[in-house]
Amino acid sequence: MRAFKPLLLALFSTTAISLSAYAQTTTVRMTWYSDGNEGEVMADLLKRFKEANKDIDVVLDEVPFKAINENLPVQVASGQGPDIARVVDLGGMSRFALDLRPYLKDAAYWDANFGPFLNWMRVPGDNTSIPGLMTQLTVTGAFVNKTLFDQAGVKMPKEGATWEDWAKAVQEVAKVTKAPFPLAIDRSGHRFYSMVLSEGSQVFAADGSPAVVDDGFKRAAQRVYDWHKSGVMSKELWGSVSGTAYRGANDEFKNAQVVMYLSGSWQTGQFSKTIGDAFDWVAVPNPCGAGNCTSMPGGAGLVAMKSTKNPQAVARVMEYLASEPVLKEFYSRSLFVPGHVGLTEKGVPYPSASKPAAAALKVFTQNASSTTATAYLTQGYTNNRIIFNAVISRLGQAIAGETTLENAYERIPVDVAQQIAERNKK
Repeated sequence: MRAFKPLLLALFSTTAISLSAYAQTTTVRMTWYSDGNEGEVMADLLKRFKEANKDIDVVLDEVPFKAINENLPVQVASGQGPDIARVVDLGGMSRFALDLRPYLKDAAYWDANFGPFLNWMRVPGDNTSIPGLMTQLTVTGAFVNKTLFDQAGVKMPKEGATWEDWAKAVQEVAKVTKAPFPLAIDRSGHRFYSMVLSEGSQVFAADGSPAVVDDGFKRAAQRVYDWHKSGVMSKELWGSVSGTAYRGANDEFKNAQVVMYLSGSWQTGQFSKTIGDAFDWVAVPNPCGAGNCTSMPGGAGLVAMKSTKNPQAVARVMEYLASEPVLKEFYSRSLFVPGHVGLTEKGVPYPSASKPAAAALKVFTQNASSTTATAYLTQGYTNNRIIFNAVISRLGQAIAGETTLENAYERIPVDVAQQIAERNKK
C-alpha cells in the first residue's frame, strides 16, 4: 500500500497537468471560402501552426462563396460569427473588424507591407487600425477558349480591342462551334464595374458621394442589356438568379461551353486544375471602352472579428499567416497575385503553375498596372457593396423584362441612398 500511494500521487499529478493543459487550449474559428486550392493550402499551413503552438486550436470552417456575402454578416452582427473570416466585402464588414494593432509584436511590419490595402478594411475616418491581411490582390479580366477560336478559324482580337470587337468575334466563334455561351460575365456588380469604369464612369460626385448613373454607366448598362437581347450573352446565366444573387460561369467555361468569360485572376488556379489540357485557354488584355481599358481591382482579406473572446490568440494566428515566408508560400501554392508590398517587389515564384496558368498570371499582372485611380477609389469605398448590389439587382430586372432600363436608372440612386442611410443608423 505504501508503494502504491506514490504511484497514485504521480498519476493524479500527471492527470492534473494534462487536464490543465487541455483547459488552457484556446479555440480560434476561421470561416473560409475557396476559388481553387487555397483552402487546402491554408489547412496545411494551419496544421504547421498547431504543431508549433499547442495551446491554440484553429478550426477551419470552409463554406461556399455565397455564404460569405449573405450569411456571414448576419452571423457576425448577432454575435455568432467566427474569430477570423475571409471576406470580399471589406468595406461592408469593416464595422465588425478587430483592430489587431494593440496585440501585434511588430505593427510596423503590417503598416509597411499591407498599408495600401488597410484602408479597404477600415471604417471611414479610421486611419490607424490593422483589421487583417490580404489573402490575394485580384484584378478582373477575361479568359478565352482559344481552341474554339482555332476551330472556328476566327482571329482573336488583339490588345486595345474594344468590347464590341470582342462581342463580334465571340459571337462568330459560337455560331461556327455551336458553343451555347459566346460571352459570359459573372453576375456580380464588381465584375460589371470593370466595364462601367472602362466606359469612363466617375462613380462619385465632386463631394465624394455616390453618383452612380452617369453617361459611362449608361453605356455599359445599355451594352449588357442589348447583348442579352442579341444572344451575345445568354439569359440562362443572369436569368437563373434574381436580386443581388451572385452567379458565376466557372463550370460552363471549364466544360468548353463559353467562348469568352469575364471574371478575374482568382480563377487561374482553379482552371489550371479543372481544365488541364482539355482545351487551350488564355487570359487576354482587358477590352477597352470609351474611357480606358481598366480592370476592377479587388481581393479577399483575412479579417479578425472584434466579437472574438480571444484577441491575443487571434493575433498570434494572424501574425503567423502574415509572416513573409508563410504568406509567400500561400501565394505561390495558390497561384495568387500577392497583396503584400514586400513580396510584390521581390516577386513570388509559381513553380507549380502550368504553362497556361503562368501565362495568365503575367497578363493579369499587366492588367493590374493599367488599373485606374477611379477603380481603386471605388474598391476602397466603404459602401461599394451597396452600389454593386443595387446595380446588379436593378439591371437584372431590366434584362429579365421586369422593368425598363430607364426605370432602373431612376431606382438605382434611390436604392443606394436608402441603404447607406440604413447602414449609418446601425
